[in-house]
Amino acid sequence: MKARLAPPLPLAEQTVYGALTRGADRFSGRVLLRHSDGERTYTEMREAVARTAGMLRDASVGPGDRVLFVSGNRVEMLDAFLACGWLGAAFVPVNVASRGPQLEHVVANADPRIVVAEAEQLEHLAVVEPELAALERVWCLDGAPGGTLWGRPIDPVPGPGEAADPYPARPGDTLAVLYTSGTTGPSKGVQCPHAQFYWWGILTGRYLEITDEDTLYVTLPMFHTNALNAFWQAMLAGATYSFGRRFSASAFWHEVRDTDATVTFLLGAMVHILLKGERGPADRHHRLRSVQSPATSAEAAEAFRRRFGVERLVDGYGSTETTYVFSNHEGGFVPACMGRPVPEFEARVVDELDEEVADGAAGELVLRPREPWSVFTGYWRNPEATVEAWRNLWFHTGDRVVRDEHGVYRFLDRLKDSIRRRGENISSMEVEDVLQSHPDVVTSAVVPVPSELGEDEVMAFVRLRPGADPDPESIVRHCEGRLAYFAIPRYVEFVDELPATPSGKIRKVVLRGRGVGPATWDREAAGVTLRR
Repeated sequence: MKARLAPPLPLAEQTVYGALTRGADRFSGRVLLRHSDGERTYTEMREAVARTAGMLRDASVGPGDRVLFVSGNRVEMLDAFLACGWLGAAFVPVNVASRGPQLEHVVANADPRIVVAEAEQLEHLAVVEPELAALERVWCLDGAPGGTLWGRPIDPVPGPGEAADPYPARPGDTLAVLYTSGTTGPSKGVQCPHAQFYWWGILTGRYLEITDEDTLYVTLPMFHTNALNAFWQAMLAGATYSFGRRFSASAFWHEVRDTDATVTFLLGAMVHILLKGERGPADRHHRLRSVQSPATSAEAAEAFRRRFGVERLVDGYGSTETTYVFSNHEGGFVPACMGRPVPEFEARVVDELDEEVADGAAGELVLRPREPWSVFTGYWRNPEATVEAWRNLWFHTGDRVVRDEHGVYRFLDRLKDSIRRRGENISSMEVEDVLQSHPDVVTSAVVPVPSELGEDEVMAFVRLRPGADPDPESIVRHCEGRLAYFAIPRYVEFVDELPATPSGKIRKVVLRGRGVGPATWDREAAGVTLRR
């Protein structure tokens, strides 16, 4: 059935209040939120957000204040995100894996008015000592454990208040401050305005072909942009949003079936992990038709379609600082790539002097939006990083890409992850795609390690399926004929797990620091000669 979509919101209404109000007016009794404890219609969602905003208002939260959340996915987190926007405040979700100095930096940098945390997270917060000027209250989501945190009593989260009047937020006002992983330095707080989330919803919804008949199911964490902007995709299309606590390969298809999901979101190695799972009736016992799956090889995407009966896998590119900027369904389908820029963005590939390079040459991706307030407005309390990122009036992504003569862009690496071996540039992602096509490999991570000849050697950390024989030569031989000889890993190490963020992104900085060790297999030391 054709989608019955609402017309675009005027710029001034590209806010939490504008989107919730339009949804309640247009879709009224339709279900917007479905979760483990029940459902909410579009009208009920607007009312719940207004009452959560009333609770925050009664706790002296106002325009410009920050509300910091340390929690796994739960309804209270989504309500707080939207209620902050209703009041003109900023929502600051914290990665639950953050510890020690990293956690202390994020809390101190955000300097929140209120901290809200799950009970299990309080012990991690208690061991850091941030300097805070604005903090007034600490709330626990799981009742009142008693005690104090940073000199403030720990209280239970109050019940909903009387509905608050909406603050007249503008589309460029900060709705959320989302902290990056900080793999090369302290985490940076990305200031995401209301209209940025609006455009996430519009653009991603366009290429996933989301309609008012869809149910979106999310297992990605709400402390990253993906799960938050997926709510906007649903809200703007008249669809239903549902979420799980976390991604579980063994439970995934059952959850997709139980939520009646038609659209979902997979990042990193999730596609490969699901493909390596045991076959069963749940593989086809669902209504899933569309999946956002960036960085998925053509072989894996086709295998996923055949096995699970999913019609549409959408690759593309976006970041916390931007929105959905590229789609491999823009201007004609191209498999396994970023694709072409969406009409709302300009893109270039540049060298270290910011001069545009020729088609076929690798360089840094820089971007510029055509719609106002559709990307981040800066890094919170870090003007130097903001200026550096926006030098020459283009946003510098830090990603190394190549554009072909047809205007199609392909991701090669983060600039810091690029590998150069004996004069040749190597894409770690391309090597990982080949490794993961091996029948025994669940997932892998490829990093540069120092070479005794200068430049880099290629090292692969490999996680095998249960019961597989750890045979490094088999892994290397599998790469022959699929990779240039210079890109085939010299070093292979088998691991039970790869260090990852909760969203599934491999923490390569940890692996680079670990490097070659006693458990590492060395192709050259083993006397294995490659065919050229």
